[in-house]
Amino acid sequence: MLLAYGDLAKLFPKVKGIQDHKLFFHTVATISDVPQFRGMFIPLDENTGELKKAIENGAVAALWNEEKEIPRYTPNHFPVFFTNDLLKGLKDMMELYLEKLNQQQEAEIKVTNFLFSDEILLKENKSTYDIAVMAEKIKDISNRLQDGREGAK
Repeated sequence: MLLAYGDLAKLFPKVKGIQDHKLFFHTVATISDVPQFRGMFIPLDENTGELKKAIENGAVAALWNEEKEIPRYTPNHFPVFFTNDLLKGLKDMMELYLEKLNQQQEAEIKVTNFLFSDEILLKENKSTYDIAVMAEKIKDISNRLQDGREGAK
C-alpha cells in the first residue's frame, strides 16, 4: 500500500501544483541527499538539505511550511502541500499510513518507505519520539507483509 496524492490532499488541503490523484509516493524523506524514488520530501529543518537536491534525487512532491517561501526554481507543476507544522504533518502522514497498512490485504506488497536522517536522534527528542515509534511499526508491518508474501511462493 502506497501513500497517494489523494491521501495527502485530505490531510493538507492547501496545495500548489498539479493535482494528480493517480500519483503514488514510494518514499517519504526528511533528507534531500538520498535517493527517493517518487518521493515526498519534508524539510524538517535547515540541516535536511535543499528542495532542489531532493528533486534531483527523485522527489515528486513536498510538504512545506506555509510561512516559508517556495524556492523560485520549483517547477510550476510540482505538488507542494502546505502545513503550519511540518513535524505534526509528518506525524499525521505516518498515522494515516499506519491505518492504511493495518487495513491492507497481505497480497498487496508495495509499501511507502520513510527515510529519516537518524532514527535514534528522533527517539531522544520528546517531540519526535512518536514518529520514531511509528516508523518502527511501519517497518514491522512491512516486514511481516514481505515475509508473508515470500512464504507463499
